Amino acid sequence: MSPPMHTAAYRVLEVAVDYRAIDTTVEQLDDVLARVRAEDGWTGLSVTMPLKAGTAERVDRLSGRAEALGVVNTVTMSGPTGARELTGHNTDVAGIVNAVTHAGAGSGLRGAILGGGGTATAAVAAMADLDAREVDVFVRDSSRAANVRRVGRRLGVELTFCDWDDAVDRLTEADLVVATLPPRGADGLAAAMDQAHTPVRPGAVLLDAAYDPWPSALADHWARAGGVIVPGLEMLLYQAVEQVRLFVPDRFVAGAPVGTDETTLVDAMCDAVGLPRRG
Repeated sequence: MSPPMHTAAYRVLEVAVDYRAIDTTVEQLDDVLARVRAEDGWTGLSVTMPLKAGTAERVDRLSGRAEALGVVNTVTMSGPTGARELTGHNTDVAGIVNAVTHAGAGSGLRGAILGGGGTATAAVAAMADLDAREVDVFVRDSSRAANVRRVGRRLGVELTFCDWDDAVDRLTEADLVVATLPPRGADGLAAAMDQAHTPVRPGAVLLDAAYDPWPSALADHWARAGGVIVPGLEMLLYQAVEQVRLFVPDRFVAGAPVGTDETTLVDAMCDAVGLPRRG
């Protein structure tokens, strides 16, 4: 989904960028980054799981948000060919915040996060940006969520780690839920909520980062119970908008795109993947 969105953005901005996917394993990461340092023509990298933490360890510097989280989804370059310095960024946080805000989530909310991996750390930072007053984190093994705990402490977010089985009851209290699990990772939870006829707060927002299949079983239950559902594709859209700003900064002045407007840019990216226009 990322290539068509980025391609649409660069077309609107009238800049020649060839954005394409490069299949890379953890074992190949060092070679790919060495190639980026040595070759002409690179504008930036979008980084997906499971490479986000490893890339953060290998770049020369981290921007503030990426440094706090210890994971990156974006890399930019500076300096001469053969000796380029790489900077890691994290736009996932902005992706979450803007996606749920567009869906109606407010500030000072009670939040919940499903999962404890790299995207969950971005969800913690998003909760901080939204001034969440308390956040439940549901994981099957809390020992594997050490980085989530660290990020919560660093950002001053009050996290309560809960048993996975408690989610059926506790999610009824949430204003915002961010599910960071792999596809179908919450199907069992959705089935349990269906069986228990678990209600949700009216207007409570669920963002499911796994956007295929959509709606997920959890999103289907949430919508039928009266909540608002947000596909992970919305998060992908908004994090991509921030990546475009980082990749072609000369096409923006004071955050606004040159020669067009923000709505036109975002609408073009929406059209590319079948999302509703913002304008």
